[in-house]
Amino acid sequence: MEGRRVRAQKVLPRAWNQAQADAFDRKESARLYALANTIGGAEHLIDDAVEVYIKERLPSLKHGPNTARELALMLPYFEGRPLSALADVCATYRKKAVNEQTKKPLAPATIKNRIRYLTAACRYAWKNANMGEFDPAAKVVVPEVRNERRVFLERSEMVRLARACKHPGVRALIRIAFYSGMRYGEIMRAEIVGTAFMLRDTKNSDPRIIPIHPKIRACMHMRPATRYTMDYWFKIAREAVGRPDLHFHDLRHSAASAMLVAGVDLNTVGAVLGHRSAQSTKRYAHYVQGHLEDAIFRLGRKAA
Repeated sequence: MEGRRVRAQKVLPRAWNQAQADAFDRKESARLYALANTIGGAEHLIDDAVEVYIKERLPSLKHGPNTARELALMLPYFEGRPLSALADVCATYRKKAVNEQTKKPLAPATIKNRIRYLTAACRYAWKNANMGEFDPAAKVVVPEVRNERRVFLERSEMVRLARACKHPGVRALIRIAFYSGMRYGEIMRAEIVGTAFMLRDTKNSDPRIIPIHPKIRACMHMRPATRYTMDYWFKIAREAVGRPDLHFHDLRHSAASAMLVAGVDLNTVGAVLGHRSAQSTKRYAHYVQGHLEDAIFRLGRKAA
């Protein structure tokens, strides 16, 4: 282009054979040809953006290794494609992505997460590595996911479940989860500082303090149960009370609903659960709505 030379160097993996090297050479030659004929500058590839993101950004992220694995699974869909085609790549992934083992369509939540990882990588390269003039993710459509569970236990149901559990450690876990709103992993990691649980390493990376409810102070001396032990005895307990649909995580949701019914506002509930955004807590708003309707419908009723 106007006599300007364009050169590119890349060290190929030692494990590549001649066929892989030739394929890369053809792709790279096509890229350089496109670059030389692009008006206004280079057309960067999504590959380049992901490479920059993995090298510069992921090492500082808590879930960096997992993000790198998820991006690698999307490679066949974006390999060799320019940043300007990001929206098309994501649209294709939404329609055609399948589980790598079962070959069945991926769950919408998985597709959403992977698209988020890819758009984050491209935006990072755009902002920090000057790849392109415009936000490459501006036209990306992320699938809407509605997979939240709406299973809540009343306190009396939690007590029945705990009493049905024959393992003391798992019985303590059930009560702690209900009276703290903590996940199983958080309960196992929590430090007891004074009269509170201290979580230094949480899902959203922010430390959290949860006061210890008086009803679970007696549980503090219980020997913790492994995940396998918890799953085994929790399954037996839920069958015993006729609730095979229950998950241990439902106790966390139950804690949130119980606080809301008691009059605690959404923001405070979100702080207890460790939600970074109010959107995460709003999933429980419908539960409060039901109690508000009951209060309204009581107007005008005759006293018993």
